[in-house]
Amino acid sequence: MQHCGRQGVRNLWGMINFVFNKVDYSRIKELGPDQAAAEWLVRCGAVVKFKNMDKWSTDYNCLPRGTSGQFFIEEVDATDSSIMHVGFDYFIGVNHLRSLKLHHCTYLKNTCLGRLDILKDSLEELQLSSCGDVTDAGVVSLHKLINLKHLFLCDLPGIKDMDSILKTLGTALPQCEIRYLSLEGNIDLKKLGIDKESFR
Repeated sequence: MQHCGRQGVRNLWGMINFVFNKVDYSRIKELGPDQAAAEWLVRCGAVVKFKNMDKWSTDYNCLPRGTSGQFFIEEVDATDSSIMHVGFDYFIGVNHLRSLKLHHCTYLKNTCLGRLDILKDSLEELQLSSCGDVTDAGVVSLHKLINLKHLFLCDLPGIKDMDSILKTLGTALPQCEIRYLSLEGNIDLKKLGIDKESFR
């Protein structure tokens, strides 16, 4: 009974987060892809860094505003965010995103990873860790990220054959440094201090 209660709460939050992720195409047209994507990401709990800016944008109400094409997202840290596949159209037209951290993203599934090819021309660094719904097929789909230089994988309980995945990705992305950390037991990745700096 307790399990059903937790599942019901998760489903409720899933519906709420679906609304947060729903793409507003009129907003993209009004603001341009980068500013609209920044709104989506921050609304879902991620933080963004714009090109030529030192500080991360964490507050929806304090995002930089300007004409379309004035600001470009360069880095995204989506740790603990509620981003899901229905929002990934926001990445269309985001052409300067170099680094993406996907850590403990509750609603991240294979469909999300499959859509990252939207960013294949710019994305150079990717961290995928502690995302429990991701399976082998999702991680293998990262082979489309042709400009990837650094890939860090860790704590992915849905993976069945990591050796095969690493071989496939290594063949498809010979220029990419791929690091995989296998965690034994229930270890909190945050306590290990692991972030993208650790795999540069």
